[in-house]
Amino acid sequence: LRCNWRSLGGLVQPGDSLRLSCAASGFAFHLYAMGWYRQTPEKERELVASIRSDGGSTNYADSVKGRFTISRDIAKNTVNLQMNSLKPEDTAVYYCNAVNPFGMPYWGKGTLVTVSS
Repeated sequence: LRCNWRSLGGLVQPGDSLRLSCAASGFAFHLYAMGWYRQTPEKERELVASIRSDGGSTNYADSVKGRFTISRDIAKNTVNLQMNSLKPEDTAVYYCNAVNPFGMPYWGKGTLVTVSS
């Protein structure tokens, strides 16, 4: 999965907002479900949010519900993750994920989000 970052991670303070944005290329974007995962040295990679290929359905980890919003722009082949009210426990490397119609996952490079005062 080739991900051209439009908005990268970074260092923010608790309570701040940050938007991750990945312009994906190299595949039929409109046919793939997209998602964001995150991983820390202490934990396995976990699903943060996912969105169906047509954008009609989304799914969120309980820990981010009400704070994070995933969206996609099919015309721009872009998937976004708007993160609000960030907490220190949101600190992780975030990965963009694509899943083809047969369930095969593809991964982009990660971007580090650090939430610290």
